[in-house]
Amino acid sequence: MKKGEGKTYLKYFLDYLRVERGFAANTVLAYEGDLRQFFAYLTHELGIASPLLVEEHVLSSYLSFLRGKGFAPASLARKAASLKAFYRFLIEENILGENPTRFLHSPQQDKLLPDVLSEGEVEALLKQPRGVSPRALRDRAMLETLYATGLRASELVGLNRRDLDLNLAYVRCLGKGGKERIVPLGGKAIEAVVSYLRSGRPQLMGTTMTEAFFVNVRGRRITRQALWQILKKYAQGAGIKKNISPHTLRHSFATHLLDNGADLRIVQELLGHVSIATTQIYTHISNQRLHQVYEKYHPRA
Repeated sequence: MKKGEGKTYLKYFLDYLRVERGFAANTVLAYEGDLRQFFAYLTHELGIASPLLVEEHVLSSYLSFLRGKGFAPASLARKAASLKAFYRFLIEENILGENPTRFLHSPQQDKLLPDVLSEGEVEALLKQPRGVSPRALRDRAMLETLYATGLRASELVGLNRRDLDLNLAYVRCLGKGGKERIVPLGGKAIEAVVSYLRSGRPQLMGTTMTEAFFVNVRGRRITRQALWQILKKYAQGAGIKKNISPHTLRHSFATHLLDNGADLRIVQELLGHVSIATTQIYTHISNQRLHQVYEKYHPRA
């Protein structure tokens, strides 16, 4: 590579990411590392003097080289994305006339299905907040509401008192992008919420005035971190070994609905997904569970 040529193009590109695109420092560093690694490959493995001389087959060979070094699909996909962004920048700046990455396919990443609790595990979890202390009543109401509605953690802790209509049995929440949606609230959740309203929330609030529905012992809105810790504690008490988070109950909510015959479009609405494709991951989970049951119980599976 001509002395300083690759570094110059790299500097231009990184400045573009920082200034024009406003990328975070860690993201820019990741791009820089990926591209420096690519430049080193060009120089030391192929003897190519400039990134402007790269052809399509070189890029495919580079990804194969990395795959042979044991890089995971997720890492390969990120490096391919870095190359595409770099060469797209060179095209836009009229530094290069033809984009060698236009037919470059990103390596397929394994789709990681989210952890989902069985119905029995959910039942065991929801039984964990025992007693009638204000905290127990609050925790029971939070867990029941999470599973009954599929709300995100941020949506749950963001609820205000006026967002719950117990007569009409629904919760109103603001999802991503400030989009409002209405979600039904089941009978068990309503029971837990009513108990919390009567004997839990007033004691936790004390003299504090707040619109927040779920509050901590100081009467302030409970945080996502606190919700996560509460859930972890009860999961441990229920003997659940899975890596559980508030989102696990959201995943379980959607999967159990589909397992029991709910329409995918209805589940999409309940979850607040803009695209049906986002919701379709739960059909993969349901199908996976279907195969497990089949293989376990069919005599000729």
